[in-house]
Amino acid sequence: MEEIKVKLKQTIKNLYSLDFNPEITSAPANIVADYSTNAPLKLAKELHRPPMQIAEELKKYIFEESIWQHTKTEPSDDHGEEAHQENIFLSPPGFLNFILPEAYLNEQINNLHENFEEEITLHNFDGKTVICEFSDPNPFKVLHVGHLYTSIVGDSISRLFEHAGAKVVRANFGGDVGLHVAKTMYILQQKNFHDLRIEDIGKCYVEGTAAYEDNEQARQEIIKLNKEIYKINSEDIHDTELASIYWKGRELSYDYFKQFYASIGIKFDKYYPESTVANLGLAKVKEQLEKGIYEYSNGAVIFNGDKYGLHTRVFINKEGIPTYETKDVGLIFTKWQDYHFDKSVVITGSEQLEYMKVVLKSIEQYAPDLVAKTSHLTHGIVKLPGNVKMSSRKGNFLKAIDVLDMVKAELKTAYDSSDEKVSLAATKYAFLKYKMGGNIIFDPTESVKMTGNSGPYLLYSAVRAKKILLSCKNNQKTNTCTYNTYENNLIKKILEYKDILQVAVSEMAPHKIANYLYELAQEFSRFYENCPVIGSHDEPKRIKLVEVYLNTITHGLNILGISIPEKM
Repeated sequence: MEEIKVKLKQTIKNLYSLDFNPEITSAPANIVADYSTNAPLKLAKELHRPPMQIAEELKKYIFEESIWQHTKTEPSDDHGEEAHQENIFLSPPGFLNFILPEAYLNEQINNLHENFEEEITLHNFDGKTVICEFSDPNPFKVLHVGHLYTSIVGDSISRLFEHAGAKVVRANFGGDVGLHVAKTMYILQQKNFHDLRIEDIGKCYVEGTAAYEDNEQARQEIIKLNKEIYKINSEDIHDTELASIYWKGRELSYDYFKQFYASIGIKFDKYYPESTVANLGLAKVKEQLEKGIYEYSNGAVIFNGDKYGLHTRVFINKEGIPTYETKDVGLIFTKWQDYHFDKSVVITGSEQLEYMKVVLKSIEQYAPDLVAKTSHLTHGIVKLPGNVKMSSRKGNFLKAIDVLDMVKAELKTAYDSSDEKVSLAATKYAFLKYKMGGNIIFDPTESVKMTGNSGPYLLYSAVRAKKILLSCKNNQKTNTCTYNTYENNLIKKILEYKDILQVAVSEMAPHKIANYLYELAQEFSRFYENCPVIGSHDEPKRIKLVEVYLNTITHGLNILGISIPEKM
């Protein structure tokens, strides 16, 4: 499809001296063609000429390319002469339609078979550094389903950039100081845990939050504790009882994070605790305070977002402690110092959208280049069927590990299987098949189904292709082929992969890959059901198709962070 677009764009420029980007889509069901474009209709408005006339001119010019000339078909008349099929034809009121010639299909599938990785490689980010920040759990709290979702999506986006040639740094930012830590520590001090566990820390956070909200005395003690913890961290104090509890809880939290990420096949290159970026953020805000970017308000330092159609936020509170906003200022400058990135991607929940707009707008006033290099992506809330609202503050939230356990239980019940790869594939694909931004209803039962749009369905299709290749005994090679409808459709779908990759990279959209793979697997299923492979007269060419298909689905699943088991 991309080759047609490039050729058509150049043709339009040569004929009409216009820099025009044509849209190429799959042909409608009532048109016997592979692809169509409405470019003549759109050009008619600019050129003030009939669209069918423009379509005829475009066809004539493109037709000069040998690939688009007549294709021979079977004898079709009484004289036994060969009929010809026009590979480019017009349809009213001004469409140009394309049929991919068999010679072209054959050439492309041979290229993919011989040099798959080279043929699908993108170079958009060659030599560039991209830092992807995602997951971002806070120590002294338990990972919830939102962290699982952003971890899976963030890793897949990172893989897309890597495929496009980037050096990717996976970064994780978390609050090892702040009010949430003080809330947890307030309860931890009151209890004597001989063997402190992450579950204990999670329960203490819930209790501490309730105390902060319901008890004024507790609230004031937590505010005071927040200052003390900030001092313990900034001055690296270890010789007090409070410091001992703090450092133990912090260490336990980070160990817990790393173990969890390892269990889902994700590894971070850099952890940024908030305490490590707070001082730089504080220095930047104070520096710009003198220049009028930030201002004082009731003893605190704020950024007046009202001037920009945003809301106003506090960057340094009345006690002189930097808020989350200032730490995010410190983070972006620390990332720049560490990596001099070409692009920075920050992935958070949608509730952070307006917050990040204010933070970035403030930085834009004195470091516009850094903001221009930064993309903030958001995702919605993950819910179970029944639309139950959950909150980590109230303790009724869905933990990340709970989700994984649910999927494992469903897999065991449905298929008596404990395959970790299948379970993880079911979970990852259930998240990645949705466009990022909206809320997601995660259904563990649906996620493990072997039919329909699921991870196990894709794995089953890939394993089926592996089995075919293992059964193959015919090593005969073939370079020239004719294809039936099912073979033809599979080839065309395979050839779309590089275009899909290009779009997925430019839009940072893993769901494009997921949905493509589902369509590809469906096409392979139709091919499998209607085209015998092993032992057939067409075994050599069909084995080639199966090999290219397996390479394609394996590569696509890898972009999603999914690996294929040996059997299912």
